Amino acid sequence: MFKIKIMTIGLIGVGLIGGSMALKLKNKNFVDKVLAFDISEAHLLTAKDLKIIDEITTFENLVQDSDLIIIALPVEATKVVLPEVLDRISDKTVVMDVGSTKQEIINIVEQHPNRKNFVASHPMWGTENSGPKAATSEAFSNRAAVICNHEDSYDFAVELVKQVYENLEMNILYMDADKHDVHTAYISHISHITSYALANTVLEKEREEDTIFQLASSGFSSTVRLAKSHPEMWVPIFKQNKENVLDVLNEHISQLKKFKSALEKENFDFLEELIINANRIRGILDK
Repeated sequence: MFKIKIMTIGLIGVGLIGGSMALKLKNKNFVDKVLAFDISEAHLLTAKDLKIIDEITTFENLVQDSDLIIIALPVEATKVVLPEVLDRISDKTVVMDVGSTKQEIINIVEQHPNRKNFVASHPMWGTENSGPKAATSEAFSNRAAVICNHEDSYDFAVELVKQVYENLEMNILYMDADKHDVHTAYISHISHITSYALANTVLEKEREEDTIFQLASSGFSSTVRLAKSHPEMWVPIFKQNKENVLDVLNEHISQLKKFKSALEKENFDFLEELIINANRIRGILDK
């Protein structure tokens, strides 16, 4: 397949994900110019100073002047912005999003006349940090990138997005949006809920903040790291993927009750069984 050289990328949302993508694509010489629009002037100015973007522009000019438009916004904002972008694009412009949920976003534009110019995708990477200062060009290497419902997009649009992710050095998976949302509930969304809940548990029971700091092990710190993630990002994700998150949350609560019961009944053989069974995850993650 021939290599596409994009002349201009339009980045809507200059935060961790969008900024990291722009940095890497510029470093790879896959793009000549990055235009940017964001409701945060501070983010735009910071991104310009850090050379993440080349030019700050208006929403209308960005849509008009870009070959590829990357919508890197929280998922609820994407539902609003995506139709407005598709209303204004030319027939050759490609639009992609990077949201953590897919089905509701796809549903919003299902009947849009320019639906086939849009490619729904999700680069499976993120941190608890946010904003352009957190962007890094090596963020995505060897991570998974999911392209959803590719058959509903133009072949040239899918090929372009595919090459974006190849230049980000990601491993590409093709998946139906509903299956994506189920899988991400299990491997990502529940992790954040668990981290938030553990942080709240410790804050409720341990009132001496200095003690938390002094005694915190690497295990505790890594477990609650996600609790530093911002609610403006994660509340919309939980909202859009509510049914799948509730399903996995119910299973998680069931598993916690097993540990609680084993301790209450001093059934340490069962407790050992639970831990041994959990150890099976090592074989999956270490492949």
